[in-house]
Amino acid sequence: MGQSMIPAAKPLIGDEERAAVDRVLASGMIAQGPEVAAFESEFAAELVGGRTCVAVNSGTSGLHLGLLAAGIGPGDEVVVPSFTFAATANSVALAGATPVFADIDATTFCLDAASVEEVLTERTAAIMPVHLYGHPADMSALRELADRRGVRLFEDAAQAHGATWQGAPVGSFGDFAMFSLYPTKNMTSGEGGMVSCASEEIARNVRLLRNQGMERRYENEVVGFNSRMTDVHAAIGRVQLRKLPAWTAQRRANADFLSAHLDGVGVPVVADGATHVWHQYTIRVPEGRDAFAQALAAEYGVGSGVYYPIPNHELPSFGVAADLPVTARACAEVLSLPVHPALSQEDLERIVTGVNALAKAGA
Repeated sequence: MGQSMIPAAKPLIGDEERAAVDRVLASGMIAQGPEVAAFESEFAAELVGGRTCVAVNSGTSGLHLGLLAAGIGPGDEVVVPSFTFAATANSVALAGATPVFADIDATTFCLDAASVEEVLTERTAAIMPVHLYGHPADMSALRELADRRGVRLFEDAAQAHGATWQGAPVGSFGDFAMFSLYPTKNMTSGEGGMVSCASEEIARNVRLLRNQGMERRYENEVVGFNSRMTDVHAAIGRVQLRKLPAWTAQRRANADFLSAHLDGVGVPVVADGATHVWHQYTIRVPEGRDAFAQALAAEYGVGSGVYYPIPNHELPSFGVAADLPVTARACAEVLSLPVHPALSQEDLERIVTGVNALAKAGA
């Protein structure tokens, strides 16, 4: 083929991140310390309107500890989408509660409030939407539903750093919200998560739970975990946070180019009132999606990803019955194309050429 593969995702780590790590290593303070505290404060100010933030060692830990900190446990049900990464439902199960799966909106791929209402029961404690692919869920409809039915609202914002709904940032709606800092996310700390908390009570509970149940050394107040972020990871995250606005602008420009030039496939749509941050640029290929992806890589050197091919409720880890037709269709049709900030104009044009040619040929 003679051309390099355009990767579906590409972490961007530069000299500034390396220098930040070297600074921490030279300091001798490697575990959770001043870098973590600074990262929490800066993340809060930049992305969630000043809400208290607590850093942890992964996004999944953030969801798990957030649920426990909010008092979710055995006997509770939490409504989640089935069309997402398994960590969303896993965290509910790890808290001892039961994930209940609802369907998604066909346009945004996010939790549909009407479907959520259909599965609410007397055991429902909370609704936890996912701002999937960087598109915010309809938090107006979900907030109205949660308030009307007397249940709580949480947010899985793993993929949505900087996204907004009706002008308000994601991470500022629920009792808590989690942002992932995994390497392929819109910004990374190498590995980690950030929990945005609506109350100081929840924030303190997350701090206790991440640190063996103690705020002061050897004064363990509850049974906790070792879910701390290190200063090494926080130093990377602080640099990435400063770069995030420019990267997000580039993601939006890349998405605009793709949407303006792709033909023969279902391009993503941004809902009114939403600001999309394009963690993924996800098209629909109604027939032959997997063969389409293979041909795109083999013939044009364009990587892609299927997020997600199996609905969570059908995974062996859950295996529950649920009638979710919009989810089933999405699982069969979605294909995420490269949209990351490292793409060149030549890359974008090659993506368009490949997709359009394969769509025209009926691949």
